[in-house]
Amino acid sequence: TSEYTAEDFSFLMATNLESAFHLSQLAHPLLKASGSGSIVFMSSTAGVVHISGGSIYGATKGAMNQLARNLACEWGSDNIRANSICP
Repeated sequence: TSEYTAEDFSFLMATNLESAFHLSQLAHPLLKASGSGSIVFMSSTAGVVHISGGSIYGATKGAMNQLARNLACEWGSDNIRANSICP
């Protein structure tokens, strides 16, 4: 963890979490208009359990898992599902 720079942190957050968040925001009106939809995030077991040297990566994937849970609750009334797959 001490080897990571602020740039490393920002890059991983933007790549793994912010992109999923913004794409979901863009997709929501389209999925809602279609009457139903599903969002599937490709996460990682690193978001659930520890992996060596992957503290920031794991944090982004854990946040992605929580984003899926929150979107499922918030958008369920629009008949939109959200799930994370953690291979």
